[in-house]
Amino acid sequence: MKHRTITGALALGAVAALALSGCATSAEAETLDNGDRKDVTIAVFNGWDEGIAASELWKAVLTEQGYDVTLEYADPAPVYSGLTTDDYDVTLDTWLPITHADYIEQYGDDLVDLGAWNEDAKLTIAVNEDAPVDSLDELAANADLFGNRLVGIEPGSGLNRVTEDEVIPTYGLEKVEYLTSSTPAMLSELTAATKAGENIAVTLWRPHWAYDAFPLKDLEDPEGALGDAEGIHAFGGKSFEASFPTLSGWLEDFEMDSELLFSLENAMFNEADTDDYGPVVEQWIADNQEYVDGLTE
Repeated sequence: MKHRTITGALALGAVAALALSGCATSAEAETLDNGDRKDVTIAVFNGWDEGIAASELWKAVLTEQGYDVTLEYADPAPVYSGLTTDDYDVTLDTWLPITHADYIEQYGDDLVDLGAWNEDAKLTIAVNEDAPVDSLDELAANADLFGNRLVGIEPGSGLNRVTEDEVIPTYGLEKVEYLTSSTPAMLSELTAATKAGENIAVTLWRPHWAYDAFPLKDLEDPEGALGDAEGIHAFGGKSFEASFPTLSGWLEDFEMDSELLFSLENAMFNEADTDDYGPVVEQWIADNQEYVDGLTE
């Protein structure tokens, strides 16, 4: 009796599994008129503002086109692994040729590079736009005009490492007080100095909404201590082009210059006091309708 009960349960379980499998297959097979699978999962790196902004933008654009879009937040390592197994369909925030090169070397054979949509990703030392210096090789001699301070971000960040190991020794800034704490603390210092009309030098990076919110300029880096600019690429999973032939083309053609990206980031992360980005992005789209319409032409 016990054996028959277990067998019956297994049989029912098998039927249920087949039914669920059939439902899943049916759902996965649902396609739009443009030939793309309807449901798409975009992987977003935790804490990477430019990727969050681009992903929220494409979520709004694709939803309008009839897609069911899910944003999944994760760290880079599980994202690249998940792309190779189709747990994620695409990610929009791969920095090359340096930052994410190790991941592409490890997983790249099972991924598709859809190209760079921004070519201006770089580490910077920024100052107020009307500061009396234009180059890092002028900063040491004029440090007193900046309170003899360089304001940094998190001690464990890559930008901090490059500043300490490359920028400071290259440009003779050892006598300048280098402050590290956090990105919010740096932005607070930047806000206070801007309001007071004072000179300030900060470690920063492009793209960042601060370039839209504050009158800033990057100091020239004649010795290349901060490294070259990188491209921000969209990468699809192993089945992406087959599952999304139309979206693949849109993302291959996707371009967003830094000024547009700064304005979107500023609207989302600075001007709006909310993490419900949907209405903020919709308003930004309305203000930039011609550009957005071109993303899916």
